[in-house]
Amino acid sequence: MPANLLDEPEIESEHKEYHWTLNFGPQHPATHTTLRLVLELDGERIVKATPDIGYLHSGFEKLGEHLNFNQYVTIVDRKNYISPPMNEVAWHNAVEKLLDIELTRRCQYIRVIIGELSRISDHLLCVGAAALDLGAFTAFLFCFNQRELINDVYEEMSGYRFHPGYTRVGGVLHDFNDRVITKVRAVIASLPKALLDTEKLVYRNKIFLNRTRGIGILTRDDALSLCSTGPIARASGVIYDLRKDEPYLAYPDFDFQVPYATEGDCYARFQVRLEEIYQSLKIVEQAIENLPSGPVNVPIAEKFPVPDKGTTYNSMEGLIQHFELIMPNRGMESPVNEVYAAIESPNGELGYYLVSDGSQTAWRTRTRPPSFINFQVFPHVIKDHLIADIGAILGSLNIIAAELDR
Repeated sequence: MPANLLDEPEIESEHKEYHWTLNFGPQHPATHTTLRLVLELDGERIVKATPDIGYLHSGFEKLGEHLNFNQYVTIVDRKNYISPPMNEVAWHNAVEKLLDIELTRRCQYIRVIIGELSRISDHLLCVGAAALDLGAFTAFLFCFNQRELINDVYEEMSGYRFHPGYTRVGGVLHDFNDRVITKVRAVIASLPKALLDTEKLVYRNKIFLNRTRGIGILTRDDALSLCSTGPIARASGVIYDLRKDEPYLAYPDFDFQVPYATEGDCYARFQVRLEEIYQSLKIVEQAIENLPSGPVNVPIAEKFPVPDKGTTYNSMEGLIQHFELIMPNRGMESPVNEVYAAIESPNGELGYYLVSDGSQTAWRTRTRPPSFINFQVFPHVIKDHLIADIGAILGSLNIIAAELDR
């Protein structure tokens, strides 16, 4: 056999790269939901990661073109099922911008309270589940016990623990009663101790520290170029928060800080979220103790909010308004226009782009979901890390698949 043929295998072996392709998910404990990653591996080192999204696509945005402005609230609070009321606040914030509705002061405070409780609930799950992924099971239980207290507030104010569907165009479903306020105060009273216990368990855990410090670093320039928002961006030194930079509702009334870090690693993202819980708690305490009196819905003459049952059953005007708003092809008229409005959700800027044709149903609706935008960070920060680091980095990004895929 010619010598050159014998030499060919040796020449190929010197230059060929032996990479493996591994499917991570879509069903995997560390992804927490239906996320699929196609990994190119050199041993256990990740050379390339390609997210394959769409496993939880539900047509949420298309449903917004078939349900009216009030009915659609039951859909939007399922996009991020970890903090549903925040989605409701974001949706009706866009609708009210379209209709040029000014909320009552009491309604603004109530929406701030439920929104900040949602932020706390979302961050508790993110930190608790991330600790669980890295071996700290007790911290997970501390966080979930507090989430149950927040679910008690949801249940008392709306009748539902998980998807309250509480906001309405121009107001909310029901006003806060004394029992709701009592349960909110119970959250305020118990949360600081639970957070302190969680911090002791996590910040003193060498395994947790070694697996998060210096892992998944996102620089400030990369955070800006990848359009990151929320705790992910603030952990990289991008101090941007819509509650401060583009105030909405009653946020200018409250004293709070915007936590940030500069390290940009998984540990910094967890630190920022934990500190945001303290700041949200501070906002809730100020709002509940200074809750204005007065109505929670705009006046009935404006015919935007669905009237409560007492008004519907006991006044002709209320019955007519209820009939007009509920019956198909009737009800509120909206200007033929398009708007975009955004709020600061637990994961960053959550916005709705809404196109109206003059009816009470959107002609087109589009979501600016923070999980979708933030997920593009993952292939960048996971490169050259190990397979074991996937859980830590994914947990720090807090990707919610229903919001990602929509």
